[in-house]
Amino acid sequence: MHAKDILIDGYGRIQEEVHAALDGLGPDELHHRPAADANSIAWLLWHLTRVQDDHVADAFDLDQVWLAQGWEKRFGLDLPRHDTGYAHTPAKVAKVRVESADLLTGYYDAVHEQTLGCLRALAAKDLERIVDERWDPPVSLGVRLVSVLSDDLQHVGQAAYLRGLL
Repeated sequence: MHAKDILIDGYGRIQEEVHAALDGLGPDELHHRPAADANSIAWLLWHLTRVQDDHVADAFDLDQVWLAQGWEKRFGLDLPRHDTGYAHTPAKVAKVRVESADLLTGYYDAVHEQTLGCLRALAAKDLERIVDERWDPPVSLGVRLVSVLSDDLQHVGQAAYLRGLL
């Protein structure tokens, strides 16, 4: 099995878990926060999708799906256009509200398709390309893709846990 096939499988698992976490939830469940400073399912899944969209687009020099396909307008959030949710305060978490789970799955699926297109085109040597020199050591494409995969799986696991609390 090639590295890109492992990455494709891993990102496919995120998609499966996003759909499972959202299945059948209404607005009340999506926005429930077990404590005032906790995240909601809607925020967690919006955030993991924004991070994947932002980081993959940057690594492959593509436009973010959020902006290029009009998802920013469909969500209509009172947040800056390029906001990914990083370091959100409880007040900003509360701003991430959606009318239905379909909006979240639609956006995730669009980002997933862009991600898959990038992964399918990978050659092994591409994974060594440096995509972020702000770190020491600099971040390679392979490390960035695994980092996003790990972060997304953690957040979708948190969403599944919150769903269980409901």
